[in-house]
Amino acid sequence: MIIPAEFSLIARHFRPLAAAGALDLKDDAALLTPPAERELVLTADAMVAGVHFLPDDPPDLVGRKLLRVNLSDLAAKGAVPLAYLMTVSTPRDTPEAWFAGFAAGLAADQATYGVSLLGGDTTSTPGPVSLSLTLIGHVAPDTAIRRSGARDDDGIFVTGTIGDGALGLAVARGRLSDPSGHLLDRYRLPQPRVGLTLAGIASAGMDVSDGLVQDLGHICQASDLAAEITADLVPLSDAARAAGPAWLETCLTGGDDYELLLAVPPNREAALYHAASTAGIPVTRIGRFHSGPAEVIIRTANGEPLALNRGGWSHF
Repeated sequence: MIIPAEFSLIARHFRPLAAAGALDLKDDAALLTPPAERELVLTADAMVAGVHFLPDDPPDLVGRKLLRVNLSDLAAKGAVPLAYLMTVSTPRDTPEAWFAGFAAGLAADQATYGVSLLGGDTTSTPGPVSLSLTLIGHVAPDTAIRRSGARDDDGIFVTGTIGDGALGLAVARGRLSDPSGHLLDRYRLPQPRVGLTLAGIASAGMDVSDGLVQDLGHICQASDLAAEITADLVPLSDAARAAGPAWLETCLTGGDDYELLLAVPPNREAALYHAASTAGIPVTRIGRFHSGPAEVIIRTANGEPLALNRGGWSHF
């Protein structure tokens, strides 16, 4: 029997990643038994070479970023990751070493985050490498954090630092220096905030993928509230501060942070700080929600409005 090249590639690189329910990646579907008394949470993201990663990025980091941007979505829901489905479309001349590196990156993060591959599809394409991953997680019933639900006087919090991913892309394109390598690393390898307890603490939330200002606007729209943040309170890394004030707008709007953006009532802020300390994840209060038109207002340290030339990343 002649084994098609596609099946041989799957056996070499992806079968070692497969969960038991994947049926050894030899069937047209997979089997998954949800944990008892839990609700499933599903998310999907696509990554295209030249759009979401650079064509010469190391393939292991491409694989890890693909998994991590989806893990970030689940983290924003307060969900525990479980397993994933994946589609890989590559040009016919993609070298074997690329697949080996890509699979090795996935294997490393599967071990870190406790997830496994259930199945998916592989195909060739005349265009750039195109990847899609659907991640499945679970939460206790009725505890998933949504974009809607923010309330008047909720504090606005972010995890980690903002702007490193967008600045890292500028570094990769030769527009900015990065002596420490921190910014480029943050662009290529996000740090999903899996493990931060949000149920019973955050009233709304999402991850920051398309820019802090734009994603905060999504919560405003879903919750029918206004938001005010102080630019000086937005946490920046040492590398981002070293880039200088000319890059502040990029930090606020550039995207690729994959940090969490949360609405937290005043009486739960202490609980958030405790949960963040337990998880080893820094959190910073940068503003508050209040009644009014669904918009984001940015202020300087002295309270003056700060106008921006752009709102965030657009997928179209």
